[in-house]
Amino acid sequence: MIGLDLFSGAGGMSLGATWAGINVALAVENDAWAAKTYSANHPQASVYQADVRALAATELRPFAKQRDNLIVFGGPPCQGFSWSNLKTRALDNHDNWLFLEFVRVINYLRPAWFVFENVQGITNTVGGEFVNTLKTLLRPHYQLYESLLNAKCFAVPQDRTRYFLVGSREGLSYRPPTPLKERPLTVDAAIRDLPPLSNGDSLSWRPYGRKQPSQYARTLRRRRRGCFNHIVTRNAPYVIERYRHVPQGGNWENIPARMMKNYTDPSRCHTGIYHRLRNSRPSVVIGNFRKNMLIHPFQDRGLSVREAARIQSFPDGFRFFGSIGFQQQQVGNAVPPKLACAVFRSIIDTAALGDC
Repeated sequence: MIGLDLFSGAGGMSLGATWAGINVALAVENDAWAAKTYSANHPQASVYQADVRALAATELRPFAKQRDNLIVFGGPPCQGFSWSNLKTRALDNHDNWLFLEFVRVINYLRPAWFVFENVQGITNTVGGEFVNTLKTLLRPHYQLYESLLNAKCFAVPQDRTRYFLVGSREGLSYRPPTPLKERPLTVDAAIRDLPPLSNGDSLSWRPYGRKQPSQYARTLRRRRRGCFNHIVTRNAPYVIERYRHVPQGGNWENIPARMMKNYTDPSRCHTGIYHRLRNSRPSVVIGNFRKNMLIHPFQDRGLSVREAARIQSFPDGFRFFGSIGFQQQQVGNAVPPKLACAVFRSIIDTAALGDC
């Protein structure tokens, strides 16, 4: 199958598609640094670095000839659908309507399959208005299958539920991937072999630490001696002092009120702020982990880019480019590749049965 990735970001969905055996030929991404990261890690694909609204028929026409083997996938920007972003969950937020560009490409190409991915919150934003519109526009030509899948059930050490809408032009009976029976992977399994860091460490490549890697970490290391992007934000001393008060599983509520005076009303902070990860459990959602001040389980610092990438299931050979802020954004916005791979493998299995 041939893949086309819309709103590709750094390429988490494309990586999962590639693992499943799909030849991803084109990615569309507006952000320059995310596009650079994508190009460096997906050399087989062409990258159209521009707003998806500028994507014209000239770029799409070659794929129309291959529609019977084509799968189009992507997840439009999801900040407006996030439960933690109540101010932007509205019909008048123009970014919330970018999913119409996904529909435009589907209607032009009529691929055999499509996969639309987004945060769980899209299902109830404005009473489900956006997702209902999406399904209404795609239903005339596709059999639709929707599901909520939690990454921790698919060998990803992260409690992260995503919404998937899969469409089959031929009406084949797609079944979502079956959750694994094994216990969910933990933060410890993901990052324990990475070397310790100090606040603000910025040396990108580092040899692995002395602790024995888990089997999960071994699959991501792939016989390398070290990894890139093991860098961490430099926090102010008062932030580091706050970290010291937070136990594993705790958050800003564990910080003495006298140390939170720069917040107008600390009680309005959501529970993900200043959250210290539990070593023995899957991570909470790796979203904007710098802004949320997610804390390492044992060290009084934030997460490194590589630690977050491990928790997202990116292999250590996948390099991120740009400033540390851009790297953090790319990791946090990505679809966990192992979760994406499970979805694409289910589609390929369905397509194979349909061919029989």
